[in-house]
Amino acid sequence: MSIGDRRSRRSITTEVIAEAQIVGQNERMSVAQEPVGTLLREWRMRRRLSQLDLALEAEVSTRHLSFVETGRAQPSREMILKLAERLDIPLREQNDLLLAGGFAPVYRDRSLESPALAQAREAVQRILTGHEPYPALAIDRHWNLLAFNQAIGPLLAGIAPELLQPPVNVLRLSLHPDGLAPRIVNLAEWRAHLFDRLDRQIAHTADPQLIALRQELANYPFENTEEHGRIDALLVPLVLRTESGELRLFSTTTVFGTPLEITLAELAIEAFFPANAETAELLRAMNVATVS
Repeated sequence: MSIGDRRSRRSITTEVIAEAQIVGQNERMSVAQEPVGTLLREWRMRRRLSQLDLALEAEVSTRHLSFVETGRAQPSREMILKLAERLDIPLREQNDLLLAGGFAPVYRDRSLESPALAQAREAVQRILTGHEPYPALAIDRHWNLLAFNQAIGPLLAGIAPELLQPPVNVLRLSLHPDGLAPRIVNLAEWRAHLFDRLDRQIAHTADPQLIALRQELANYPFENTEEHGRIDALLVPLVLRTESGELRLFSTTTVFGTPLEITLAELAIEAFFPANAETAELLRAMNVATVS
C-alpha cells in the first residue's frame, strides 16, 4: 500500500492516535499519583525560577507558595491554573496538575478524527494540499505522522517498509540508517538541527516519550564524513538525494494560535520549500509524475 494513498493516510492517522492515547493514559495515571505541590515545584525548578520569582509572577506570597509546594496548603483550581500559566506549562500537563490537585481536567483531549474537530481537520488538510507541489506534513508532539500531502510520497522511495508502519515517526524516518539518512547529503548538519529542536521540546515539556525517543535516535550508527562543513545558507537546509535529482529544502512550522484543545495545541504542520530554482522545478515535475 502506497504511503501516498489517501486510504493509507486515514489508517495511519487512526492508528497513531489510538496508540498515543493508550500510552498517554498510562502516563496520566502515574503522574496523578504525585502530590500537586511536588509537581509544581518540579516545574518551577525546570523553569529555573526561585520561589520568589514565581510568587511575584503569580502575585502570591512566597510563604503561601512554599506551603503549596510542601503540601501544607492545598491550592485551589484557580491557583493551580494561575501558576501553570506563569510556568508556561503545556495544556496536557496542566490537566495532570488539576488531577493531582483533586480537580477535573479543563482542557479536552479528543481525537483529530472527532466530529468536533472537523473544521480544524479540514483546515490542516487544506493547508497540506494547498502547499503542493511542495512537501508538507502534520505531526503530533511525539513527531508521529498524522497527515501529509502527495508531494511527500516520492521522497520516501527506498525506505524500509517497517519504518512506514503506523505509527510513523518522522524523526525515526529521517535519521534511521534504513530511512532517509543515507540519502541526506548534509546529514550531520540536519541531524544536529533535529536534535536541537528535540532538546528544546524536551526542556519545555519534560515528556518521557520524547526523552526515550532522543536516546533511541542518539544510538543510531552515525559517522560524520561530510567534507563541506556548514552549508552557506540563511536557514539549515535539508539536502536530499532522489532518483530525480538533488533537492535543497528549508522548512517552516505552523501551529494553531491560542488552542484550548490538547490535540490542536500539540499539532504542528511542517512545510518544506525549495531553497533554489532547480529544486522548485524538480518538485513540480515529481508532482506531475505522481498525479499522472
